[in-house]
Amino acid sequence: MNVRYRVDLSQIERTELRALLSGGKHASRKLKRAQILLAADAGTSDEEIARSVGVSGSTVYRTKRRFVEGNLERALSEEPRPGAERKLTGKEEALLVATACASQPKGRARWTLKLLAGAMVKLTEHKSLSHETVRRRLAEDDLKPWRKDMWCIPQVDGEYVARMEDVLDLYAEASDSRRPVVCFDESPVQLIGETRQPIPAKPGRLERYDYEYRRNGTVNLFVLLDVHRPWRKVKLTERRAARDYAQCMRDLVDIHYPDAEIIRVVQDNLSTHSAGALYQAADAPVHQRNCRHVGQSGGNEAIVRRNRRNSADRTPGADEERQEREPGDPAELERGLQEGIVHAGALDAAPRLKAVEADSERTRRRQEAQGIA
Repeated sequence: MNVRYRVDLSQIERTELRALLSGGKHASRKLKRAQILLAADAGTSDEEIARSVGVSGSTVYRTKRRFVEGNLERALSEEPRPGAERKLTGKEEALLVATACASQPKGRARWTLKLLAGAMVKLTEHKSLSHETVRRRLAEDDLKPWRKDMWCIPQVDGEYVARMEDVLDLYAEASDSRRPVVCFDESPVQLIGETRQPIPAKPGRLERYDYEYRRNGTVNLFVLLDVHRPWRKVKLTERRAARDYAQCMRDLVDIHYPDAEIIRVVQDNLSTHSAGALYQAADAPVHQRNCRHVGQSGGNEAIVRRNRRNSADRTPGADEERQEREPGDPAELERGLQEGIVHAGALDAAPRLKAVEADSERTRRRQEAQGIA
């Protein structure tokens, strides 16, 4: 057998086989065939190959024969196995999938494999069909009709479609470093500690850890992701309050995108994701930025634009109207909240308002103390 089928691999074939054995997930039979071919190319006898690889001599013979009579791909692949043909044709499999996705029979809570097998017998010319055949065909399409998943189904109306298209159009825009698009979200994470020391892994044995664990509290993860470039930022906080959200927006403008004219932020409609969060975090300056909500998508997503103030943003008469009011006027702050617009002057005035309120409180306490004395 060695004289008739002699394996001579090219350098490219050797490199391909070594790469196959060095990493990735492959079938055990395919990996053993690769070992057989490399050993045969090195001049090892069939008996030694069978003993080292752990296969029979006939397996070594067949692998070498398929390589010599065919090519490397044929030697590594499986030969067609004898057996019965698939019972369901392509159209019948499509009919099975459509039936499984349709409404269940009257009086039944859901489809079962036996119900689907009976339905296919009625819809096709098959006299019988096992539930195992139905299970295998559904598994190929990752379908399990007896399982259900609870999900929040939005109310699709004109407003939902308009906001959805607004978000999709934003994603479809070409990349522009002056007008980046950033996705923002947060997620709570539970901190878990071990009650017993895990046992390290050893050759032939996985690492072992005890089923019992200790809760060490929770933290919050703020995640920022640029749509048009491979960049993301994860910020760890103890909470996800409005002050934490405002700090993330400040970092986004001042640290991550200091040269951007407009930053479009796609986020959900959590209560802290609002312009009012910047007022609550009055000690976090925003340095001549404003925040304006421009739309929502189905109540699940929102777009927030953060702009630099410049002469092009000002409307005629806006400066005169702004000068008539004191920058720290509470009416200005209230109007900004109601309109969803946070003006730079109002934001800069927020720390001063806080200081004025503190002075007033100290004066009131001093007067009360003098009256008591």
